Amino acid sequence: MVVDLVVIGTAITLGPLHNSAFILLLASRRGVRKGLAFLLSWLANLVAVVACVVLLTGGTPPVHHSTPSTAALAAKLAIGVGLVLFGGYRLRQPSRPYRPPSWAARIDNASLGTSAALAWLLQPWALVGAGAATVVDADLSSLSDWLALTGYCLLATLSLLVMEMYTVWAPGAAQTRLNALRTWLEHHQDQLIVTLALLAGLWLTSSSIYALVA
Repeated sequence: MVVDLVVIGTAITLGPLHNSAFILLLASRRGVRKGLAFLLSWLANLVAVVACVVLLTGGTPPVHHSTPSTAALAAKLAIGVGLVLFGGYRLRQPSRPYRPPSWAARIDNASLGTSAALAWLLQPWALVGAGAATVVDADLSSLSDWLALTGYCLLATLSLLVMEMYTVWAPGAAQTRLNALRTWLEHHQDQLIVTLALLAGLWLTSSSIYALVA
């Protein structure tokens, strides 16, 4: 479970879409506050998904090869295969020049509520779903599993947390460097999406198949 959560959390935090949007928020008026609203909403979504899974399982992992356990692995396998197919499809598509989304021009006037909603919209729900299927195996009687769940939520939020803190501590330098990072992310967006989808998808597919047949 721990290795799967590390892979999923890393893939989530490295996603180019939400990171580019977050940098735009930080560069706008009241950027630190908007960034904090986005960050807290992002983290709250992850925690809520984990909490719902834990409530359903009662904090006790299902017996291996039982119906709930097999269903969770099948869901994770389906997500993994879907990510691989999506990555392969995007890989075969011709590269297109980057066009900023329509909402980017209005982000300077975005409210705190809009910033929080944007985090929900940009969450990579396929990976979050894979995380939920993995959390089914969490045993809340074990301190190590508590730490694993906490670490997963923090890892999936790490890029946002680092950029928020950087902007608070060194706003001038942060604006210059984060804008350069946003430009790089925008020009390599397709490559990053394909790479993350293929790597995460292949890992989820292989680990799920192994768990199903073991």
